[in-house]
Amino acid sequence: MNNTISKILVYFFLVAVSVIMLVPFVWMILTAFKTVGETTQVEPFVIVPKVWQTQNFTNVVKTMDFMRLYANTLVMIGFRILCAVITASLSGYAFARLEFKGKNIMFAIVLFQMMIPVQIFIIPQYVMASKLHLTNTALGLLFPGFVTAFGTFLLRQTFMQFPKDLEEAARLDGCNIPETFLFVMAPLTRSSMVALGIFTAVFAYKDLMWPMIVCPDNKATTLASALAKMNGQYSQKYPELMMAALISCVPMIIIYIFFQKQFIEGVTTSGGKL
Repeated sequence: MNNTISKILVYFFLVAVSVIMLVPFVWMILTAFKTVGETTQVEPFVIVPKVWQTQNFTNVVKTMDFMRLYANTLVMIGFRILCAVITASLSGYAFARLEFKGKNIMFAIVLFQMMIPVQIFIIPQYVMASKLHLTNTALGLLFPGFVTAFGTFLLRQTFMQFPKDLEEAARLDGCNIPETFLFVMAPLTRSSMVALGIFTAVFAYKDLMWPMIVCPDNKATTLASALAKMNGQYSQKYPELMMAALISCVPMIIIYIFFQKQFIEGVTTSGGKL
């Protein structure tokens, strides 16, 4: 009886938390189909639109070049994922399985970087990008994502879980360190690499400050930056803003639907947190 009550309470708590987390998303959908008057009306407060305004979708598509924004964002995400997986897997393997002078100090620096807010690095990163003439370019959007401290930590935790017998067996078969990493160890971390890729995609997709600084040109900016620029100084078209946000959410929802198994498996086996 006590176990049944405990399960009921646990399920009730989980359902309640899930509903609370879904409220902002549902509110965004409802607002996207309202009129401007309904979004600002207080008495009576409007929750469900009286007439679903589909022209908000048409207005947003006409005013925003979503194809270009999607292309810029997806290119940035794709190359950031590629760079993050390559650099994090190499450095994670080195920190986890190799012995070299200064390893603990260097890994402490990596952990220290994770503790510092990313906004602190924006000024030096922008100076570097400007000196290299990378502003308003796709390469400028990729610049902060060439390496990742979080990915290094995530892959290191994964590599540390494997027994040393794997490397010893590979060494007996004549494999050197690069061959051991490429053919033996790296394939075993596939789930963690997928999890890192999803983490990197989420971080890059919602990155706002860096694209607004390094790519102020609308032709080179990303979705998040374009959404921020929709905010007017004296007026707000909340329905169109919510409709644009709703359209922008679609790629991330699709990615999570297709890769949720690898995402959960990679996080649980590596001890990483978002």
